[in-house]
Parts: sequence; C-alpha cells; structure tokens
Amino acid sequence: MTSVVIIGAGPYGLSLASYLRAAGIDFKIFGKPMANWREHMPAGMLLKSDGCASDLYEPEGTFTLRRFCEDHAIPYQHTGLPVALSTFIAYGLAFAQKFVPDLDSREVARIDRRPGGGFLVQLSDGEPIAADRVVVAVGISHFKHMPPILAALEPGFVSHASEHNDLSPFRDRDVIVVGGGASALDTAALLHRNGSRVQLVSRRDTISFLAPPEPEPSLLKRLRWPPTGIGPGWTNVLCTQLPVMFRLLPEDFRRDFVRRHLGPAPGWFSREQTEGRLPFILGATPVQAFQKDRRVHLQVAMQGGDKRMLVADHIIAATGYRVDLRRIPFLGRELPAEIDAVDQTPRLSAHLESSVAGLYFTGLAAARCFGPIMRFAVGAKFATPQLARQLVRTAQRPQKQAGSGQRAATSA
Repeated sequence: MTSVVIIGAGPYGLSLASYLRAAGIDFKIFGKPMANWREHMPAGMLLKSDGCASDLYEPEGTFTLRRFCEDHAIPYQHTGLPVALSTFIAYGLAFAQKFVPDLDSREVARIDRRPGGGFLVQLSDGEPIAADRVVVAVGISHFKHMPPILAALEPGFVSHASEHNDLSPFRDRDVIVVGGGASALDTAALLHRNGSRVQLVSRRDTISFLAPPEPEPSLLKRLRWPPTGIGPGWTNVLCTQLPVMFRLLPEDFRRDFVRRHLGPAPGWFSREQTEGRLPFILGATPVQAFQKDRRVHLQVAMQGGDKRMLVADHIIAATGYRVDLRRIPFLGRELPAEIDAVDQTPRLSAHLESSVAGLYFTGLAAARCFGPIMRFAVGAKFATPQLARQLVRTAQRPQKQAGSGQRAATSA
C-alpha cells in the first residue's frame, strides 16, 4: 500500500517525485528514467528548448542543467547554444540518482479501481501495488500519430520518427521523411549525416525555422518581446505565468490555440544542417502509398494540381503526437470510458485531477487544459509544485466516492 504511484520517469515524473520525497509523502515511481528521451529520440539530436528551459525541478532549485554542465565541464549558455540530447539525458539520469534514488524501473501493466476507493496498480512482473492516488506522467511515446495513408503500409516500409533512436540502419538507403516540424528536420538532418539519401516531404509551402536568438537584444526589444522558456513575446509570458487561468478559457479556443501556437517549428540550427543539403518537396500532400518490388511508392499532390510519385526504401513519418487516452495501454478499456474527456483528452481540475477521483495527468496530456507550456519540459516548473501541493494536502484525507472527481474537475 502506498499513498501515491507515479507512472513515468521523465522530467515531469522525476520532478514530482523529488517534491514528494522532500515533503515526506509515501510514494512509488515506476518506469525507466528518461525513457522517452533515451529510446524514442534520435541519437545526435539537439534540443529545441534553450538551456534555461531544460531544467528538472526539485524544491531547492539548485540542481539545474547549468550546474550539471559546470560540474562536468560541458559548455553551457542560457540561450544561443543548443543543448545536446546526450547532455540532457545524462543530466536527467544524474537528477534521478540524486533526488529519486528509490526509482523502480519496472513498467506498469494495468490500473484498476479498488471498490473502497483508490487503485490497484499491476506491475509487468505481476506484483500488485495498492495506491490512494495515481499520477500519469508518461510523456509522448504512447501518442504518436500516423496518417491513415501511411498506416496502411507494411511495417517494414514505414515507421514513426519516435521509433528510431539509432538511424544507422538506414545508411546507404533511400528514405522519405514526411513532415515539416522539428522532428522531421532533425530526423532528415541526422539521416543525411549518417549517409542516407533523404527527401523531405511537407504539406507546407515553406519550412518556418525559428530565428536564432540575439546575443544582446536591446532593452526596447526585450520590452516588446520579453524572453520566456518557450520563446519571446507577451503571449508566451501569459502562457508560462498563467496556466491555471488558461484552463478557464472556452474549450474550443483552448483546443485551437494549443494546436496552432508554438507549433513544431524546427530549431534555427537545423537550417544549416538541411537547407541546400537535401531536397525539400514542399506544398506536397500524400494521397497514396503502396509497396511494389520491395520499394515503397508515395504519390503526392502538389498545390498546383500536379501529382508526383516518389520511390524509396522506407518512409519515416515525423507527423507528431495526438493525445488519446485509449492509447495508454495500462489504463485498459474501462478507465478511459470513465474519464471525462474531449477528443480523448482528459478534462482536468486546477490541480490536474481527472474526473476519476485520485487519478491525475501531467505533461502533454494536460496541454489542452493548461496550455502549450505543457508540451515542453519547462512545463514541469508549473505542474510539479501545483500537483505536489495537492497531493500533500490530500495525503491524509479519505478518497472521494466514485464520481465526485467529476465535480472537482468542473468546479475547481
């Protein structure tokens, strides 16, 4: 029996565990540390977020990425110097070792409601854990989106970008990367560097690379475009400072804003790695895909009305992520049906609690409620203390009866 189970050991899960440990709350955290970053992102990648927005969070706020880099003689700048994926992973593992030493790397296989309240958490090896509350902090890996046209292909001919930590198997092969965001450009750049013959296909007319940060912006520019962890501008100031207020905005507005604002634009450093080095096929919408003679054929419709047929050995879909509770395997079939959701995205209270009492969601799954900041690691700066305070406050309270979480989600 434990008070809290945290599922997921990425930046959100590890940060929350450090807060609960400092508060003396009985908890267990399950999952491989930094698994999404270690297993679902390509080796050699650079983070789009600046160094100042790539911290994990503990109550004292002293173990920052900057301090880790200083201790290990790794070059660091708050802005202007991209953070290597390998550096961020090493920092996350060091954070886990220092602040979450009792991390359990076993996976959670299933969650069930207990008749008297709380949950029964079944681990992959069969061990059951009874918990009053459960926090789902699984990141993005369960939510990969594959367009139906590509999903119909056999697995050997198509894959999602998140399936490749190692791109070396594609050396000397023809690869089509579909997408126009950061993941697509990063994947294409690394494939090109590793000796693949790459074509980038995007429905966009142009690739909108982020502008490189100015070393010393003027005072006027800082006032007009104040810097934040998710980019400059007053809109981003509101996103980072007022996530709880964002939750009170009309639902349709929040849905559209989260989809449009801070889209998957490639980092400024990706431009020199790709532009002029590999072909961009822009304004091209995939309309048909099939296998023939052990090759994959992708037909695209150009904006002018013409159609082109592209041929390769493999297609990598860098087509993003869409939250869908049904894709989280350990929730089973029953729990997603009980959770109040819109488009399979959970409605959450101001304390990140779902309509199922004691079941919380953080990270990407909370973006529809709290804004685009939750799509980034820096979102843990808001979510961690917000959620930790709630878990500490309710540690000694009896669990609500089934259904009362719905009232919390709509009234808090």
